[in-house]
Amino acid sequence: MIDVHLICAARPNFMKVAPLYHALAETDWAQPTLIHTGQHYDRNMSDAILEDLGIPLPDHHLGIGSGSHAEQTGNVMIAYEKLCTETRPDWIVVVGDVNSTAACAQVGAKLLIPVIHLEAGLRSRDRRMPEEINRLITDVIADVLWTPSEDADENLLKEGVASDKIELIGNIMIDSFEMLRDRIEQARSAETLGVAPGGYALVTLHRPSNVDSRETLEPIVDALIGAAAELPVVFVAHPRTMKGLERFGLKDKLEAHDNVLLQEPIPYARFMSLVTTAQVVITDSGGLQEETTYLGIPCLTLRENTERPVTVTLGTNELIDADSLSERLAIVVAGNWKTGARPPLWDGQTAARAVESLKRRAGA
Repeated sequence: MIDVHLICAARPNFMKVAPLYHALAETDWAQPTLIHTGQHYDRNMSDAILEDLGIPLPDHHLGIGSGSHAEQTGNVMIAYEKLCTETRPDWIVVVGDVNSTAACAQVGAKLLIPVIHLEAGLRSRDRRMPEEINRLITDVIADVLWTPSEDADENLLKEGVASDKIELIGNIMIDSFEMLRDRIEQARSAETLGVAPGGYALVTLHRPSNVDSRETLEPIVDALIGAAAELPVVFVAHPRTMKGLERFGLKDKLEAHDNVLLQEPIPYARFMSLVTTAQVVITDSGGLQEETTYLGIPCLTLRENTERPVTVTLGTNELIDADSLSERLAIVVAGNWKTGARPPLWDGQTAARAVESLKRRAGA
C-alpha cells in the first residue's frame, strides 16, 4: 500500500482534501493519512468541517496554532519533518496556499519525498499577499502540479515548469459541493435566519488588507450598511474579521442595523446553504469566487486582484472596492448581472482524475 499524506491546515484545505481522501480510501493500493497542522484551530473553522465532509479525525495533529508567518512556517516544518522521519510517507499532497502548504512542501522536497500540489498554478501577481509567496514556493519545488484551470497551466509553463509535471484535473472544491449537495439543500440556513431565499446579500471577509486596519474596514462596513437599505445583509464573520470589528468599534454599528445579521463562522453545509440561496455574495475569499461561478450567483470580490481570473473572464465574479459596492450591487438587484459559465472540468469528478494521476505516477 502506498501511504499518501494529505496536509490540512485551514477550512478550505479540508474541503479540498475530503473528496480525494474518499477516492483514495476506496482503492486497494493507497492509504490516505490525514495530517492536521493546526494552523487554524477554531472548531468552526476546522474540526467541525470533518463532520460535514465525512472524513475521520486526523491521524496526526501537529498542534501549531497561531503566530507570525515565520513562526507558523518554521514550526510546521520542524513538527512535520519529525513526523516524516518517524513515519515516512510515499507521497505528500499539499493543498492551496497557506503557510502549511509551503512548509510541508519544503519538508518533502528536502527529504526527497515526492510532493504533489493540489490547486497549483494560481497567480494573483501580487507579492504583497502571503498566499502568493506560498504558491510560488510550492510550485517551484513540487514534483506534480494538479491545476484547476487552463490559466494555471499557462502560468506554470511561463515560469519554466516542465510540462510533464503539470496536469489539469479541474476544481476539487466542486467535488466537495456536489458530495454534500443534499445536506446543503436540507440545511435551509436562510429560513433558519429568517431571510428570504434569493433575497439577501451574503458577506464574508478575512483578508488582512481588508480587515486589519480601520482605514480599510470602516469604508467596507459603511458600504455594507448602505447595501442593507436595498436588501438584508448576512455577514458571516471570520474570527480575524470579528476581532477587527470589535477593535475599531464597528461591530456595534453593524449590529444596530435592523437589516444586518452578523454571524459567527458556521460549518460548511450550513454555510453553503446560505451561498446557494443568496442573491449576491460579497467576499474576499478565493473559494467563494469559484463556487459562485459554478452556481451562477453574482459575486462582488473586494480585492484589487485575483488568483482565479477565470471566475471574472468566464464566470460571475467581478473585482470591486468599497466605493463601487453600491453601484455594482444596484446592477445585481436590477437583474442585469452577467450570466457567466462554468470552466472546463469543474464537474465534480476532479478527485477521480487525481487518483488516476497518482496511480499512474506511483506505478501502482
